[in-house]
Amino acid sequence: KLKRIGLDGVIETAVSTGGLISDYDVHGGSIFFAGMLDMKLPELYRAEKNEVCCQTSWNAEVLKDTYIAQPQPLTSELDGEEIDGWVLLPEDYDPGKSYPAILDIHGGPKCAYGPVFFHEMQAWAAKGYIVFFCNPRGSEGYGEDFADLRGRYGTIDYEDLMDFTDAVLRACPALDPRRLGACGGSYGGFMCNWLETHTDRFAAIVSMRSIADWVSDFGTSEIGFAFDGEETGATPYAHPEIMWAQSPLKDAARATTPILFLHSLCDYNCHFSQGLEMFTAMKMLGVPARMVLFEDESHGLSRCGKPLHRERRLKEMLDWFARYLRP
Repeated sequence: KLKRIGLDGVIETAVSTGGLISDYDVHGGSIFFAGMLDMKLPELYRAEKNEVCCQTSWNAEVLKDTYIAQPQPLTSELDGEEIDGWVLLPEDYDPGKSYPAILDIHGGPKCAYGPVFFHEMQAWAAKGYIVFFCNPRGSEGYGEDFADLRGRYGTIDYEDLMDFTDAVLRACPALDPRRLGACGGSYGGFMCNWLETHTDRFAAIVSMRSIADWVSDFGTSEIGFAFDGEETGATPYAHPEIMWAQSPLKDAARATTPILFLHSLCDYNCHFSQGLEMFTAMKMLGVPARMVLFEDESHGLSRCGKPLHRERRLKEMLDWFARYLRP
């Protein structure tokens, strides 16, 4: 939704869409915006009198004759909180067959997923995977209380993700619970590290631009030195045990799932040393692990990295999942 506020303080909805608005301008009494609607790539739209009209076809050719999985809404409920999520089914989905699946966890944690075209999810669906994703507690868009994860990393968010996974398994009997994969970047990478050390439900995990140890991460991120302390409710100088308790690395000895780590050497948000700590622990403990480092790339590799590296990133992920999730 795009809102407007008058000098009288009244807030109104100017544009409401079933997609994403990334930028806008007002011209000649109409609102023009760049957005992603109806599972399409970005185009320019005009909104006037509650009607939204597409003005361009810049990217239509890219998806011509290409299967695009449509997000099927699905919700789960835990402790009175309803969790919004979606499921993508592969082309020619047959409920009588058996399929591997991938849980995708968003970053942030104050971010949110929705029914919008996301290239890596579509790449997995095109390869025959059921893909599912949701907005666990910690996500934005549901109020400040819902989004407040301070001091609770790896607790209610983890429970929501596992409960939503159970909801997907109930809704999709063709999903093989022995061939579940998980992936995520940034906060999603943190949660993948948490899954690695707290459950054996997944057969393969891909952790990207992650945090593994709040204590060693303190003071190293471009987010600012206050972030880790505010999020965990502690510092290395006062109650480091609280930070350590919320660190996936603490329970590394419990890990068994094959895990792939993807990091950028110029990521000043989540330093690659965090992934290296987890990778080292996995190798020392005999857990199948691989780490891939991308030179001259930042935290935004998946969105604005070099095309060659973005393609290699997807290939590494697909190869890892194919290795452990395919029969």
